[in-house]
Amino acid sequence: MKFISAVIMAMVSVGVFAEEVPIVGNVESKCVITTDTAGIYGNPTPSNLSTDPTDGGVTPIVRYDISMAEYYKAVIRWPDEFSQSPDLNDTLQFSGEVTVDRVSASEMSDYESEKVEYENATEFGLTESGSTWFAIESEVDYGFNKALPGGTYRSLVSAECIAQ
Repeated sequence: MKFISAVIMAMVSVGVFAEEVPIVGNVESKCVITTDTAGIYGNPTPSNLSTDPTDGGVTPIVRYDISMAEYYKAVIRWPDEFSQSPDLNDTLQFSGEVTVDRVSASEMSDYESEKVEYENATEFGLTESGSTWFAIESEVDYGFNKALPGGTYRSLVSAECIAQ
């Protein structure tokens, strides 16, 4: 009994030491987003800006390259404000649409019919490996029968690849 008590006392008096050993890992995304075509607003009427080519605009296009199917979804938002513009003193009405422009594999043909739209966002499940090009239409109406002031107007498309 004295021996057990001595061992316990020795253990209490000896400090317990611990060491934290880090583990580091780097993950490279298997989803890459590239701007294929930058957008340009056309000005078909004094109160309207549009990326539609029939209105003098250029529709922006982003490309998603996926090397591992089923692990990612695309979330693309058309603009709902200007990142740069002259001073504006009336309301702006933004609208837009995101569509599949083209795909690298026929298995991706369901992307357009299975997309989910809400507010200014569109989600696509990236269920196949390969490349998909998405076109983002943007249109802005200013006030009621008011002309947009002269100047430079810029807006931003948000394109995200979200791991699932």
